[in-house]
Amino acid sequence: MIEVLLVSAIAGFVGSLLGIGGGLIVIPFLSIVFKLNMHQAAAAGLVSVIATSSGAASAYVKDGLTHLRIGMFLQLATVIGGVLGAILSGFLPAKILSVIFGILLLYNSLLMIKNRNSDEKYKDCSEENLSYAKWTQILGLYGSYYDRISNREITYRAQNTFWGFLMMIFAGLLSGLLGIGSGIFKVLALDTIMKLPFKVSTATSNFMMGVTALASISIYLARGDIVYDTCGAVAAGVLVGSLTGAKVMPYIKSKYLKIAFAIVLIYTSFEMIKKGLF
Repeated sequence: MIEVLLVSAIAGFVGSLLGIGGGLIVIPFLSIVFKLNMHQAAAAGLVSVIATSSGAASAYVKDGLTHLRIGMFLQLATVIGGVLGAILSGFLPAKILSVIFGILLLYNSLLMIKNRNSDEKYKDCSEENLSYAKWTQILGLYGSYYDRISNREITYRAQNTFWGFLMMIFAGLLSGLLGIGSGIFKVLALDTIMKLPFKVSTATSNFMMGVTALASISIYLARGDIVYDTCGAVAAGVLVGSLTGAKVMPYIKSKYLKIAFAIVLIYTSFEMIKKGLF
């Protein structure tokens, strides 16, 4: 189980930095190396997401990076989308959707690399000079955090609230239809559409993922897909990795985090396209 611990620690570290959970690393490793079936590997992947969220989210909330109100607001959209995905899974052509969204992810990855320095626009923001949209004001979708690299308080507000909510419904829909994690879509909705600082996006995504995974894992538990010794090792490794990532992340420049996230996007997009074509 030493190998599982080490790989899980890496998964937790990467997942906490990018807000995507550890499933992208843990699931392929367990299915290929340890020959677990996909249901058992997916269950362990959910455990890794819960552990990542538990480890990283607490640290990010303490640091003021997680915006709880935005997270709960968008979580509602994810649940709506997930229910729709489950209902429509027998009717919509999942393979075609997989190819289309894989191409969209690839486009977004290139866009993220191009705009890797976009967080600089927040450097001169202050509470006095921010204008709030109606729903941003009503729902309280704004906040601030202290950036340790620039040594300044960064104030932000959510933009395009409707489109961000719609993106999260679509993310939940695709998650239910294609059996993929929604961490990537959460970060895209928060960063690309709602224009939040990338560190706030990843921290809030970490918080949201744990809620989603906790609801899903009960199904695997009822089916007997939990391999307890493996899941225990995954949880321990991921927890250590995610806590380490949460300590390191405030000291990493956002542009480097965006480049790393874009690389994960490119990998995921090719996997979705391959899944749709073959």
